[in-house]
Amino acid sequence: MMDRDRLRLGLLALTQLIVALDYNIVYVALPDIGKALGFGPSSVQWVVSAYAVGLGGLLLFGGRAVDRLGPRKMFMIGLALYGVASLAGGLASGAGTLIVARAVQGAGGALLTPATLTLIYRGFAEGPERNRALGAWGMAGCAGLAAGSLLGGVLTNYLGWEWVFYVNVPLALGCALAAPKLLPADPARTSGSFDLPGAILATAGSALLVFGLASGPDAGWLSLRGAGALAVGAVLLVALLVLESRTRDPLIPLRLARSRGLATTMIVIALFQSTLGGGYYILVSYLQPVRGYSSLEAGLTFLPLTLVSMYGALKAAPKAIGRWGVRTTLALSMMGAGVGIAVTIAGTTSGGGFWTLLPGSIIWGLFGGVGFVALFASAGAGVAPDEQGVASGLASTGKEVGGAMGLAVFVAIATSSSRTLPGLHATGWTAAAVTVIGGLVALALQSPRSVSSSEKSPVLEGAN
Repeated sequence: MMDRDRLRLGLLALTQLIVALDYNIVYVALPDIGKALGFGPSSVQWVVSAYAVGLGGLLLFGGRAVDRLGPRKMFMIGLALYGVASLAGGLASGAGTLIVARAVQGAGGALLTPATLTLIYRGFAEGPERNRALGAWGMAGCAGLAAGSLLGGVLTNYLGWEWVFYVNVPLALGCALAAPKLLPADPARTSGSFDLPGAILATAGSALLVFGLASGPDAGWLSLRGAGALAVGAVLLVALLVLESRTRDPLIPLRLARSRGLATTMIVIALFQSTLGGGYYILVSYLQPVRGYSSLEAGLTFLPLTLVSMYGALKAAPKAIGRWGVRTTLALSMMGAGVGIAVTIAGTTSGGGFWTLLPGSIIWGLFGGVGFVALFASAGAGVAPDEQGVASGLASTGKEVGGAMGLAVFVAIATSSSRTLPGLHATGWTAAAVTVIGGLVALALQSPRSVSSSEKSPVLEGAN
């Protein structure tokens, strides 16, 4: 890999770290945010959920915008939204302002995520070259998800909760300044019109679906915000499918959505993200309310998980995919992550802590890091270059819907018990079982066509 290619990949990996970090960095700061801005015990989850609504609602639109308008342009617009919304979040003086800022951050992520993946899919040939690139990208994602808790604890403890938002401002600015120098120019706009009705239905349907899932634990599952939003969101998504089947230039090519590989990947990634969010919720709820850890101590407890998941994504995943293929690697990594979650939950005893959680954190981190890379290697396999954006948008939408669904379900399970620890245990065993089921679903994947490592990417050849 040439030096310029390494710098380009470093920029894309750093951007993925920002997106992942921003999702998770607020968890250990939630108690402080709730006290400072007047959130209730159940409504404080909206600091996380608002981000998921903005991200999940706009991913399909963002993916097609990347294909139509160009990944570099959407990359820079996404970064601008991130930086402005992060600054607004840190300056927020009320709960409503912070929730809006988090939703705008999510909108920035909805442009950044498909743009970053498209630049990787187009810039690195399918096979070993792309697996290594996805390994670096996945390492950054794992680092962001896990390190978010550590960094959030440090910033909240020493500087205040506002800094979990301020930290994104210089990162987004630096990436935006580097993008024009490192990223290849966008290709000429593809022919065809932009499916505006499809974009509106996709955005409204996805956003309402995530909103309904996030509202259930707070407003009640039979409320207008819960069941009402879910019902309307589902109707709009059905209408989207009908519209797309009759549109000459659809937002979502149905042959792509119906493909066995992408459809299976969306299911598995939804299960993966649901249990990931549930697992983090369990650990934070155990370490702080049950064990009385400070935000810094809770963050430090996540350090082993951070380091091992980074190794799993960067080193273990490309080797495993190269030796066993995407299907086997994904199935084994999901099952291994399920075992890791189970071992971690076994360590959440009344007298436990860092050392009782360590064995499970290592197992979970290793297999979770491998699984994260394998999922997105599967999502981009065999997809035409001008459809990589929408393919990554579909996969990422499955990820966000799964995350919102998992958080809602696992919060409901955890709070169904009058005692905290038994509720967390029930949640953890459920999350472990769902992750193993995800590994079994992954076996439905077809083995992708093999690609020689000597193939060159036309995008890289044109950029160098």
